[in-house]
Amino acid sequence: MAIIHGTKVKLFSLNSNPELAKEIADYMGIELSECNIERFADGEVGINIPETVRGHHVFVVQSTSNPVNEHYMELLIMIDALKRASARTINIIMPYYGYSRQDRKAQSRQPISAKLIADLLTVAGATRVISLDLHAAQIQGFFDIPIDNFEAGPTIVSYLKDLKLEDAVVVSPDHGGTTRARKIAINFSAPIAIIDKRRVRPNEAEVMNIIGDVYDKNVIIVDDIVDTAGTILVAAAALKKAGAKDIYVVCTHPVLSGGASTKILNSQITKLITTNTIKIPEEKKNEKIVQLSVAKVIGQGVLNIIDDKAISTLFQYNPNNK
Repeated sequence: MAIIHGTKVKLFSLNSNPELAKEIADYMGIELSECNIERFADGEVGINIPETVRGHHVFVVQSTSNPVNEHYMELLIMIDALKRASARTINIIMPYYGYSRQDRKAQSRQPISAKLIADLLTVAGATRVISLDLHAAQIQGFFDIPIDNFEAGPTIVSYLKDLKLEDAVVVSPDHGGTTRARKIAINFSAPIAIIDKRRVRPNEAEVMNIIGDVYDKNVIIVDDIVDTAGTILVAAAALKKAGAKDIYVVCTHPVLSGGASTKILNSQITKLITTNTIKIPEEKKNEKIVQLSVAKVIGQGVLNIIDDKAISTLFQYNPNNK
């Protein structure tokens, strides 16, 4: 048990990203609490918490990346266990929100799975959710409990400024990401360009036009998720064809499904700059992929929540870091 400014706190990690959980615990100056997760012969998940959580403010770290459904079941069962053990509050630190891209009915008779996940977490007993760079900010409206949407942008911008890129332009890979790209561009003091694309089928996109000047520029493509890497590979090829120099891709969530990391390694992309919201398996790591830690922003955010302090100040960009 840890006492933080008079508050009884416990921090648990499930199986999706224990390394990030350990970094968060180290930043907060506490130990990770023990949680035993087992699998029964038929694949069911069993959880045992060998220490009391009664009256504690509990935080659980679980990124719902691949295998998404397995990680969600672990999380839901953990929430139920904590609720039945009389935890005072159950705060879910979910750096990557699985199913976040299913946030609307794109066609008739489709589900809104992001809303279903919100309902499941709430009914299970979660009292707060902390996530990073939600695919759509409106997902916050799916919850009837507090949800904090932390930002990785300042961490990424700080790294980009250290690269000291000249003649840089920030590119949004589609119209939907323009707001995200503009925020990076403003704080990086760079112009913005937009790729007008048409999605042929899921995970495949055809570039139609580049709006903005990228000729003889160092390009920074900004996205929230890199999954199969199809979008950024098509974008990189189009940007090179338009005369761009080095191409950097920044994203918060490195889903990297299938052979995405190999495709990036063999592509015209100079670097993929991402974060550790999702654990990248060793076999998918390569010299083009740079992972920045978000443990500090999450850890400080948790401390501010415990102390009833504002968290918005954590996401301010440092104008002095030129």
